[in-house]
Amino acid sequence: MQVTGAEVFVKALLCEKVDTLFAYPGGQAIDLFNALYGVEGIDVILPRHEQGLIHAADGYARSTGKVGVCLVTSGPGATNLVTGIATANYDCVPLVCFTGQVPTRLIGNRAFQEVDTLSIVKSVTKYAVTVRRREELARTIRKAFCIARSGRPGVVVVDLPKDIQQAAGSDAYPGELGDGLDAGREEEGLAVEGRDGKGYGVRSCGHGISGERVKVLLDCLSRAERPLFLAGGGVRAARAGKEMTALAEKTGIPVVTTIMGMGALPTDHPLYVGNLGVHGRYAANMAVSGCDVLFSIGVRFSDRITGKAEEFAKNAVIIHVDIEPESASRDVKADITVKADAKEAIVGLLERAEELECAGWRREIREWGRKRPLAAGQWGESGVTPLSVMGKINALFSDAVITTDVGQNQLWATQFLELTQGKQMLTSGGLGTMGYGFPAAIGAKLGNPGKDVIAICGDGGIQMTAYELATAVTLELPVIVCILNNGYLGNVRQWQEMFYDRRYFCTCLRRRRSCPDMCSAPDGNCPEYTPDFVRLAESYGARGIRVRGWGGGGD
Repeated sequence: MQVTGAEVFVKALLCEKVDTLFAYPGGQAIDLFNALYGVEGIDVILPRHEQGLIHAADGYARSTGKVGVCLVTSGPGATNLVTGIATANYDCVPLVCFTGQVPTRLIGNRAFQEVDTLSIVKSVTKYAVTVRRREELARTIRKAFCIARSGRPGVVVVDLPKDIQQAAGSDAYPGELGDGLDAGREEEGLAVEGRDGKGYGVRSCGHGISGERVKVLLDCLSRAERPLFLAGGGVRAARAGKEMTALAEKTGIPVVTTIMGMGALPTDHPLYVGNLGVHGRYAANMAVSGCDVLFSIGVRFSDRITGKAEEFAKNAVIIHVDIEPESASRDVKADITVKADAKEAIVGLLERAEELECAGWRREIREWGRKRPLAAGQWGESGVTPLSVMGKINALFSDAVITTDVGQNQLWATQFLELTQGKQMLTSGGLGTMGYGFPAAIGAKLGNPGKDVIAICGDGGIQMTAYELATAVTLELPVIVCILNNGYLGNVRQWQEMFYDRRYFCTCLRRRRSCPDMCSAPDGNCPEYTPDFVRLAESYGARGIRVRGWGGGGD
């Protein structure tokens, strides 16, 4: 049966079981929207900006484990996705982003709203492709979904010229693609790019660990006196929290996490030490420095957790389990590397692991935590503090998805939120994208309608995507937005205070042209904060509540 490319696109979404599509129309994508008209089974979500759109798709994907799917037009539609593409790809979130494109005969002629989408996105995607032949369309879309969710998940961009959308062809949609596909070469009818020019073939997402390899790893652990597990975002991406908890309990080995790995163990678990790194807990960092075997699973070893790489766990045997072989010893040299899916590796270890004698080591770590806890008294504050806000969220919500923005609000959340079995936290870890938290909460609520969803945002970050209030209101989504308003871009201001001789510049969000040139702290003469978040919320039809008592912003 002959159908248009746009109709094949819709069939592909249905075959891939896409139930939610985050989309913004435009001239070079209008045929795709026309084909979606009246289709049952796909909820098409219209955000107010493409950046909010892709962050919402990201939040949907992270919170559900499904592939998030986007559709935008060419030119500015595609370029507005770039920050969100990089955000998701850094954090291994499976997204497939469809972008409209001018007809193939006009590509390269600087036509209206034409950009070279592949060249723009290739460094921040797992795979990107422009479809140039109608007969390759269905196969390419199938391939995109396979690549997005296989191996280390990531973002795939499929660029669809308008004539391909309109052209007639077969309505067939492939099932299994087979092992012969090579996504790194120029194929007839396809223009392809992978990150750094590398090829990304379609692989099974199952990467187990052999019995012999399990024995080597367990033998290494059995000789340790101060063993430590380091769980990263790969553990959460594999949805292996229960298995990680069981492995820690069976062996008695303490666990530290990266920010992206937070939640791999319940934060109130006696074997959980905390996050490590520049904004982590003292006990977690001391444990890494003092361990003799560091067993890391699903970790990138970014500079945020290592500091000086040559000093990181320098007295330990480092074991690195990761699904991507390119990450092995890239930043921190590992003594033993294993290519494996985090969940399958943990399950393999769990079957043969035994309890280790390290009670003294656990007591030493607990003592570090007792001596240097994270507590409100460190700031000398009382009343409405970041700690008290996190404490209320902990007390009120037991089955929730909590998103954060980036900055001090993110750090307070990752330090003080309690993540138990029913709670999940979504945050931009690798790219550190301000404006992420609120639209990600919208996506999370769409994917988890029965859960409470709370976005923790700073007053700077919320203003980058506050227009998505319209999306939340029109979709009638009961999302809670908690704005920690201290009147500053607080994280940068903190760096200026600590490392730049208090030369405060471009970080006060109250500042007006009439303010003094040099100002180090708010006083009674400061102008009113702009905007009034309560009135802003009300203008969109949302409810705004002001809680006074903390911070330079007073809210």
